[in-house]
Amino acid sequence: MAQLDWSQCAAVESVPGKVGGAWILKHTRMPVQTIFENLEAGLSVKEITEVFDVTEEEVKAVLHFATQSLAKAPVHG
Repeated sequence: MAQLDWSQCAAVESVPGKVGGAWILKHTRMPVQTIFENLEAGLSVKEITEVFDVTEEEVKAVLHFATQSLAKAPVHG
């Protein structure tokens, strides 16, 4: 799977010492990885926003960035 350059996503930040420097939604402690883990587990975007107290716009911005980045990723065969 392609490695995404999260530094190009305006909705996230990595702060040394905050959540171990993981990529998180800006001004939160919500790791980007948690969004994908919960989607994989079957939660909807709405359920994620309710459980983790983040906005639908924040979650969708991360998903949009990932989708756009993967669409541009070179295909290795």
